[in-house]
Amino acid sequence: MIFHGTKIVGVFEIEIERKHDDRGFFARTWCRQEFQKNALNSNLVQTSISFNHLKGTLRGMHYQASPYAEAKLIRCTRGSIFDVAVDLRPSSPTFKQWTSATLTSENHHMLYVPEGCAHGFLTLEDKSEVFYQISEFYTPEAGRGFRWNDWAFGIRWPVEVKIISPRDASYPDFA
Repeated sequence: MIFHGTKIVGVFEIEIERKHDDRGFFARTWCRQEFQKNALNSNLVQTSISFNHLKGTLRGMHYQASPYAEAKLIRCTRGSIFDVAVDLRPSSPTFKQWTSATLTSENHHMLYVPEGCAHGFLTLEDKSEVFYQISEFYTPEAGRGFRWNDWAFGIRWPVEVKIISPRDASYPDFA
C-alpha cells in the first residue's frame, strides 16, 4: 500500500499496489503493520457497508464524540464517491479545513480519516457502495454531525445533492 498524505494532518489517501498476472491482480487493502508504521490507528473493530441507489446521495457530515471518537478507513467497492474529511481537532494546524478524494471501484483507493475528523460523502454514480472499517463501536449517544453545506467549512461538492436523510439535512452549523 502507498500512503499519500493530504493537507489535513493524519488523513491519508491510500493506493493499493497491484500484483498483476494472467488472472487479473491481487492487492492488500489492509495491513496492521503498515498502518502502525505510518502511526495510524490499526485497531479496527467494526466493518459496515453503505449502498446508495442514486447519484447525488449525500451521507454526512458525521463523527463520534470522545471517548468514542473513531478512525475510519473508507473504500468504494461499486460506483464512485466524492469522499470528504473535515478536521475538528482544535489543537490541529489544519483545524476546520477539509480535504477530499474521489474513490471509485476502478481506482481502488481508500481514505483514512483519523479520530477527531468528521466524514461524509456524495455519490457520483447510481448504485454506489461504500465499505467502511472503523476503530470504535457505533455508540448512538456519541453520534454528532454538522450541516453538509455549513459556511464554516465551504466544502465544494462536485454534483448537486439530491438525496439526504432528514437527520443529515437538519444538523446544525458547526459551533
